[in-house]
Amino acid sequence: MTEETTQSEVQVRWQETPNPYALKFIVNRPLKTEGKATFSHVDESQGLPLVVTLLNVLGVKQVYMQGNSLTISHDGQMGTENMVESVEAVLKSRLTIHDPNFQTDDEQHAQRQQSQEDRSHLSAEMLEVEEILDRTIRPGLQSDGGDVEVISFENDELRIMYQGACGGCPSAMMGTLDAIQNIIRHELGNQNIIVIPI
Repeated sequence: MTEETTQSEVQVRWQETPNPYALKFIVNRPLKTEGKATFSHVDESQGLPLVVTLLNVLGVKQVYMQGNSLTISHDGQMGTENMVESVEAVLKSRLTIHDPNFQTDDEQHAQRQQSQEDRSHLSAEMLEVEEILDRTIRPGLQSDGGDVEVISFENDELRIMYQGACGGCPSAMMGTLDAIQNIIRHELGNQNIIVIPI
């Protein structure tokens, strides 16, 4: 974000997600230039006034950023209209000083690890699972303000973690989970695979 950016130049659109307790916001400026980030506590977001202020909005439980999209998960204390107004106000006031090139502690740690070792430590099966999710599942989840991260794949158990709007979403725990499991089973030709959200 350059110093010349003003609040009036920040444009925000919002949309509902399949999760009744999550709202997705699209901004005409980058929020995170590389990767994605999830914040649930103010202490995770030091040095990021935008995130700190969003987490201090009444009822906000989680902030998820990727590219120019933001997903706010909340507890329902505040009505949708008031939540949208509050988040838009924060985006317009704080985006002018936000650095979209930030890295979370996890990203910095992963970058240090990756510089010490390449991706060859991932099994061929794990790489294939990532490719399948990139091609089939992630585009839909990301369009709804969410995502899925693969934690591990061992002994026919695929452990995943939902992110953004997918976290705590009723459809993520039922329909989406079934879809992921069925697609992975079909693509890998293994009907014994069980997908476990953590």
